[in-house]
Amino acid sequence: MEALRQDVYTIDDIYAFPDGERAELIDGKLYMMAPPSRTHQRILGFLFRKIADYIDSKDGECEVDAAPFAVFLNKDEINYVEPDILVVCDPSKLDEKGCHGAPDWVIEIVSESSRRMDYAIKLFKYHSAGVKEYWIVDPKKQQTTVYNFEQDTMEEYVFGTDVPVGIYDNFSIKVN
Repeated sequence: MEALRQDVYTIDDIYAFPDGERAELIDGKLYMMAPPSRTHQRILGFLFRKIADYIDSKDGECEVDAAPFAVFLNKDEINYVEPDILVVCDPSKLDEKGCHGAPDWVIEIVSESSRRMDYAIKLFKYHSAGVKEYWIVDPKKQQTTVYNFEQDTMEEYVFGTDVPVGIYDNFSIKVN
C-alpha cells in the first residue's frame, strides 16, 4: 500500500474515486488498497461470523461490520480508514455513511501490501484515536497480535490457540 504524492488529501478525494477503487486516508496521505486475496477473505468471513454469532447470542448492543465500511477516525477531513472488521458499541457513532470516531475493536488481516500499514501506521493511529482493542491477524506468520490499549498490553497467539477478546468477558476465538 503506497502513499500517493500530493501535499494533503481529504475525504472528498476518497469519494471522488471511480467505483471499485479503494483507498485509505491517514493524516492527509492517501494509501491505495489492493484487492484482498482468497485467504484474506476466508479469515475475514470466519472472524465476522464468530463475532456476529457471539453478539447475537448475548443480545448484545454492539455492531460488527466488515470492509468496505467507512471509519472517520478523528472526525476530521484527513483521516478515513476501512478496517477489515470493526466492532462499535456506541450506536451514536454510527450512521449510513459509517462510523464517526474510534470503534471499540478493530481487526486487520495482513497482506504483503498492507504489512507496514497494519503493523506501524494503523497501530499508532488506532491507539491515538481511542480504539480499545486492535488485532493484527497475519496469515504469513500464522499468528494474531492483540493490542489491548486500555490495559496497555500486547500479546501474540499462534494460529490454532484461543485468542481472548478483551472487550468481552468469556469470549475467545481460535484463529486457524
